[in-house]
Amino acid sequence: MFKALADPTRVRLLGYVAAEPGGTVCACHLPQELGISQPTLSHHLKRLVEAGLLEREQRGRWAHYTLAVGALGTARVFLGAPSGGDGCC
Repeated sequence: MFKALADPTRVRLLGYVAAEPGGTVCACHLPQELGISQPTLSHHLKRLVEAGLLEREQRGRWAHYTLAVGALGTARVFLGAPSGGDGCC
């Protein structure tokens, strides 16, 4: 998981998906939004899915991505960071 998060492009991808109002983003919008090529995007999305940080759902021709439930919580626990539920941060 942390190896996947070591890449700034992957962190930007996660931030973009997390900021989407519906929590899901179509891969078709990402190259233009993030300023990267489709092959580069596919590589990074694959790594994030393999790391358990994103979930992929095929909808017809396009793949849609959502944050994996609990994935970032696992990272928080490992790092000893507060969950945010105690009024901190």
